[in-house]
Amino acid sequence: MSTAFVPAIRNNTPIINIEDKVLKIQRGNDTLRNELIEAYQPFIKKVTSKVCSQYIDRTMDEFSVGLYAFNEAIDQYQEGQGSRFLSFADMVIRRRVIDYIRKEVRQNRLIYLQPDEEDEEGRLEDSYAEQKAAMEHYEEKIQAENRVYEIEEYQKLLKEFSLNFKVLSKHCPKHVDARENAKEIARLLVENQEMAEFLLEKKQLPIKDLLSMVSCSRKTIERNRKYIIAVSLIYLGDFKALKSYIQP
Repeated sequence: MSTAFVPAIRNNTPIINIEDKVLKIQRGNDTLRNELIEAYQPFIKKVTSKVCSQYIDRTMDEFSVGLYAFNEAIDQYQEGQGSRFLSFADMVIRRRVIDYIRKEVRQNRLIYLQPDEEDEEGRLEDSYAEQKAAMEHYEEKIQAENRVYEIEEYQKLLKEFSLNFKVLSKHCPKHVDARENAKEIARLLVENQEMAEFLLEKKQLPIKDLLSMVSCSRKTIERNRKYIIAVSLIYLGDFKALKSYIQP
């Protein structure tokens, strides 16, 4: 006697993605916040360990910094800002851990700058010089890794607006005055919440609103549209390393 095939019964409970959970938390669901932080501790450890170039466990200060940053990411995440929550959380964790490492390096420098004693052969001074050089090298490495990471994230954000570095190189204003004017327009845009939200949601410049705030013509804004958007995204993405390229 043959046995009839019985299909597995699927759970009809709707799957809630992490972005929906984050929005629920932002509305005041603290129980869900604790559950999400607990569930994503392996993710937090992975990101933190990668930044530190060593395994980080739950007992280490760096992991606590990562936890705090993940919680911060929950509060700061905005739907439709051009990235998924985990990509955004990854960025926030990296920045906070890097800031922590830099702070530790600076504090250690202050300790070594004033040694309590020094032997006749100057061995303590040599040790200080070696440690200072090692810390400077490590900080430079962290800064370089952060720049690479920011460039990768910036490229992803540009793609949301159908832009890339090749396109921008063709549309970058050739004259210094024109570039500075475009940067000023971008700065005014990001400082206005409604215009910034319009840009992120519609993927285009709020030209009509901009014209009420600047003295240049519509033609000027439209001609430099892609460059203005690109600069605005550096500000909106809070890419600290990239800001140095656009700030005077």
